[in-house]
Amino acid sequence: MALSHYARPGSTSPPQSHFDHIDTWIFDLDNTLYSHEAGIWPQLDKRITSYLVATLDLEPGPARVLQKQLYYRHGSSLRGLIEEYRIDPHEYLEYTHDIDYSALSANAPLSRAIEALPGRKLILTNGTRKHAEAVATKLEILDHFEAIFDITAASFLPKPERRTYDTFLAQYAVEPARAAMFEDAEQNLLIPHELGMKTTLVVPKTPDPYREQFEQEPIVAGHIHHVTNDLASFLRFC
Repeated sequence: MALSHYARPGSTSPPQSHFDHIDTWIFDLDNTLYSHEAGIWPQLDKRITSYLVATLDLEPGPARVLQKQLYYRHGSSLRGLIEEYRIDPHEYLEYTHDIDYSALSANAPLSRAIEALPGRKLILTNGTRKHAEAVATKLEILDHFEAIFDITAASFLPKPERRTYDTFLAQYAVEPARAAMFEDAEQNLLIPHELGMKTTLVVPKTPDPYREQFEQEPIVAGHIHHVTNDLASFLRFC
């Protein structure tokens, strides 16, 4: 059974008043605007391992272990490679984002829901602009977005780094109290909540074998106002 949209247990949909003050809608990209079932992240994940094998002259097993260690120590494998190995981030991003997008297709309900939102729509991603544009083009939602703020614009500091949010908000003159953010990673909603944004956690409809179970469960927490596993339907209530 699909998870209903809710703010707290016992509620089936977000009261429209929760969003009637919003004039800026901010979306994460991967596993938020599309389902994990498209198989995009597993490709990225494997390309990162392959990059470590080729660049650091490692066997696949040790490369995989290092990849995860860097992620947990630095918030992203890229940040860890910059800090600990001084790699070229542009080369890394070009290599790891060389993937197949053919499993993605137009999402008409999502497109209509995003288009109907009043105000500005922005993408804030730890990926690249090129990747975000490729995904949004396949989903046929790219034209609804004013801008894409990517990891390069963030000086390679991934969410949930506070400086990344501050840079993003300043660049696009976003007033947090009038903004809503949609994310699949609950830790990436901590700072938006502290800044005054309305927050929504997007969880998968079916288990994602490439993510830890705790990373994809509905969470009731002070920094999460709403949870949904059907973003297009949820946005129709906003």
